[in-house]
Amino acid sequence: MISSRQITIAGNCKLKIYGQLSCGSGKRMKRKNRVFFEDVRDALAHGYRPCGHCMRQEYLEWKRRQS
Repeated sequence: MISSRQITIAGNCKLKIYGQLSCGSGKRMKRKNRVFFEDVRDALAHGYRPCGHCMRQEYLEWKRRQS
């Protein structure tokens, strides 16, 4: 599903953070903590926040809305 681009976003179920599949931070996470989403809306609907490394602009906007 990843190679066919049906899955474009990965997340960490412990930290509730999502990011791009190519993110270095995401590549270091433990396999047991990985979850996958079809898109950003799917990740947000499940209560995840954007990664501060690979999705910097989205993270800053999310942080601004939280305050």
